Amino acid sequence: MRWSADLPPTHSVLICVALPGLAISTEDGQLTGRGLEGFYRAGRRVLSRCEIRVAGREPLAVQARMAAADRARFVGTLRTSPQAGPDPDVVVERNRYADGTERITLHSAASRPLRVPVEIALGTDLADLGAIASGTAGPELPASVHDSGLRWSCATGNASVTAEPPPADALASAGLLRWELDLPPGGSRSVELRVRPDGAGPLRAVGRAATSPLAAARAEGDDPTAPALLRTSIEDLQALLLRDSDHPTDTYLAAGAPWRCGLAPADALVAARMALPLGTGLAAGTLRILARSQLTGPGAQSGMIPGQRRDAGPHLPPQCTGTEATLLFPVLLAEARRWGLSEQDTEALLPTAERCLTWLRTTTGDGPYLRDPHHGGLSRCETQAHAHRAALLGADLLDACGRTGGDDLRQWAQALRTAFRKDFWVDDLRGGRPAVARAPDGRPVPYLSSATVHLLDTGLLGGGAMAPGLLDKTQTEHLARLLGGPAMDSGWGLRGLGAKEPGFNPFGHRAGAVRVQETALAVAGLAAAGYEKEASSLLRGALTAAEAFDHRLPEMYAGEQRTEGGSPLPHPAACRPAAIPAAAGVLLLTTLAGIRPDAPAGTVTLRPVRSAPLGEIGFTGLRVAGAPFSVRVGRLGLAMVEEAADGLQLGV
Repeated sequence: MRWSADLPPTHSVLICVALPGLAISTEDGQLTGRGLEGFYRAGRRVLSRCEIRVAGREPLAVQARMAAADRARFVGTLRTSPQAGPDPDVVVERNRYADGTERITLHSAASRPLRVPVEIALGTDLADLGAIASGTAGPELPASVHDSGLRWSCATGNASVTAEPPPADALASAGLLRWELDLPPGGSRSVELRVRPDGAGPLRAVGRAATSPLAAARAEGDDPTAPALLRTSIEDLQALLLRDSDHPTDTYLAAGAPWRCGLAPADALVAARMALPLGTGLAAGTLRILARSQLTGPGAQSGMIPGQRRDAGPHLPPQCTGTEATLLFPVLLAEARRWGLSEQDTEALLPTAERCLTWLRTTTGDGPYLRDPHHGGLSRCETQAHAHRAALLGADLLDACGRTGGDDLRQWAQALRTAFRKDFWVDDLRGGRPAVARAPDGRPVPYLSSATVHLLDTGLLGGGAMAPGLLDKTQTEHLARLLGGPAMDSGWGLRGLGAKEPGFNPFGHRAGAVRVQETALAVAGLAAAGYEKEASSLLRGALTAAEAFDHRLPEMYAGEQRTEGGSPLPHPAACRPAAIPAAAGVLLLTTLAGIRPDAPAGTVTLRPVRSAPLGEIGFTGLRVAGAPFSVRVGRLGLAMVEEAADGLQLGV
């Protein structure tokens, strides 16, 4: 996507999502055609303008809010007569849905009958999202009267709006529909608009179907933020679900709205992994879809899952998300099996995981590090963490499924640990830090970055054990102190780059902004390693930020230091909702219970956060071993299972 210098902001709009449908609005509710405003279907704006006038005037906007992930509600008021005093006597309520429906209802509080003229001005450019982002959307198209509404056409498509009840008058030249509505005292009248591309049927959102792969889990407890965050996170995940068009039973998560409404392999795998407490169905669908994209045949890329390159901040060149996706594939498969993925699904996906692991060992060869295929062999800290985790969890998976190759992967992982602890650790007067990368000539790149949180994300093995990490105990302690210190903990979450590092920018995507994904991984990793004070501080900061964003976390926000009475600054281009932040909301909260299942062994181990930073909290409707799972953590940090699959035993 080519970005305009005047990129339409996303932080100030309300985005209704039920993919492939979107509805994007400003807070006054009127769609004026400016910026991103409009109804979208599959990345094309099918309606850009929808402005209502009642009795010749625009309603005065008094409230706008998201009523659900796919619906926004706008309320405006009118005084039909200046002699009526200061009180409005007509309320205009607009409910706007991502599926292309808008219901406009006029409520009368007048003591006499009202006959109210209503006009709705409509228009569209039928522009695609890329053209809007680059500032090349083009002018509105001429309308024609069609059925009980209007229609627009261009070389790339058509769209229409139909109204119920049909308008008394339709003016194509002005793009105008008109009604005369009779409102009895205390009565209401409604007009419903339906916006669709020509030939398209009603939108059937995947997340609304009975076959949705995500459990409708709930939280309750002392902290009111937790239930709201979990509810909104699950709603957003449901809204971002898409089906594989060639294999409709397989679903995955789009990366985020409005800019990334398609498949981003690494993002889809990360989100599916964080959402495992909601069931393994999403993981299974995502893995099957990406297995079909794996590169095969001769060549150095054989076994890779393709992915785009992405910016890596001011100190490193762009990185390949295909490498991350290839390493995440066997990890997600191994952990999904522990959460309850069937042996049949595991066996079907195992050959793809084996090819990913073969690519890893072929690419590393005799050396300990997985280097970038470009940039002369740069070795990134987070890539080594992904590779080490993939080797250990992959070896565990191969052993469990009776395949060979596990011993070689463990031996390589041991060699990587030994080399990493020496080569990637930068000593200083404060105890040292892990380098964010190692240059081709062997020099460490010493900047303090949130990429180091991946060193704490070691992955789940059998019996509730976590895989060993790349750092030793002393190094892990130093890293925990750094992540919990003021340079990295903004008070709203974890900064992408330390506040005192060269190139720090609180709005920088990987140069200082808070990214929810890495905050959640830090909370989970720190808690698992026993650093509950640092984990709790980051958790409380992220939850306070979530409250400021109405519990719909964006993919990033400014890493400015939290102040008394302040609130986090939104990033003007951040996707919201986005898959990883929504899934991170699930991980942030379920970390408090420390659920570590081993479905093949019929056990589940609990490692709750003993300090109980949110007080008592309970979860119902999670899924472990294919069955509902409920757990409660008391104010003393003790966890108790309240519902589980038959035969599932509590591990030690």
